[in-house]
Amino acid sequence: MTYREAIEELETILRALETDAVDVDDLTSRVERSAELIRLCRHKLRHAEASLDRVFDTLDEEEETEPDDETEDEEEEDPDAHDHLPGGPGRGW
Repeated sequence: MTYREAIEELETILRALETDAVDVDDLTSRVERSAELIRLCRHKLRHAEASLDRVFDTLDEEEETEPDDETEDEEEEDPDAHDHLPGGPGRGW
């Protein structure tokens, strides 16, 4: 059963309880079924949360291992790149 199906069944049970004159035996079975559906929904939500956490953790790990493009550019800069400045190379500009 999907999460959506469980929610829809819970809504159906709720509507029936709000509108119908429910006898005690039927009330008990509906409440028990509702509890099962709620447990199922909680399980699915926890599973989804854990899966999302794993995805985000993986993304964070990948981000940490990727080289920083700005740092590489700065390290690879040509030391003579500023020779075109007035005063020529070797000046403390």
